[in-house]
Amino acid sequence: MSMIEIGNLDVWFGDGHDRVDAVRQASFSVAEGESFGLVGESGSGKSTILRAITGLAPTWSGQITIEGETLTGKARTRKFYKNVQMVFQDPYASLHPRHSVDQVLGETLHLHGFKDIDARVVKLLDDVGLGGRFRFRYPHQLSGGQRQRVAIARALAGEPDILLLDEPTSALDVSVQAEILNLLTDLRDERKLTYVMVSHDLAVVGHMCDRLAVMKDGEIVEVMSVDALRKMEASHPYSQALLKASIAA
Repeated sequence: MSMIEIGNLDVWFGDGHDRVDAVRQASFSVAEGESFGLVGESGSGKSTILRAITGLAPTWSGQITIEGETLTGKARTRKFYKNVQMVFQDPYASLHPRHSVDQVLGETLHLHGFKDIDARVVKLLDDVGLGGRFRFRYPHQLSGGQRQRVAIARALAGEPDILLLDEPTSALDVSVQAEILNLLTDLRDERKLTYVMVSHDLAVVGHMCDRLAVMKDGEIVEVMSVDALRKMEASHPYSQALLKASIAA
């Protein structure tokens, strides 16, 4: 079953002479349980695709189908936000500084209509490797990795089928990046989740994903398997250059 279908997606900002085409004619699909990567340099349009899916991009055309439901415009239903959640790059900016972890998770669970909120908060914290001792702490009392674990717990609160991961480890210290990636891998297996992960780091995509799309200047230039990535078997010149640069780095 295909969980995500993107067809001939265009995303732009502004009008007339001020128009900027951020994504042009992007097409790909993501199967149930798959982890799909979007890679490319900054400004290539990777995160803009996620914003279009979630209704955060102002103007777009083309086809976005999620679990068989075709989306239009910016409006998204309550059902959509239960089934699709996003984890952002900066875990500090995405958490309210005056809300405790308990408030962040409790309010999210309430919005999703759950009743047994106390038990679910504890379970979510356990699931992301924090535990109950972090329940009443505030974001400024947490490390970057701990904040990202809270953000992941919040994303899981509605029991979604799909997680959109926008550079989820790039703002973290190298020492904790692997911990978060391993957590996401375990959660995907345990909860049968489908991922779309944006990253500029080919090593991260190679660790996390089954397939990937390479983006350049708003366009997808190649879709390839992670096996092909590991074997350096890219066919497009830009993809080949990215691979060589990653080895040199």
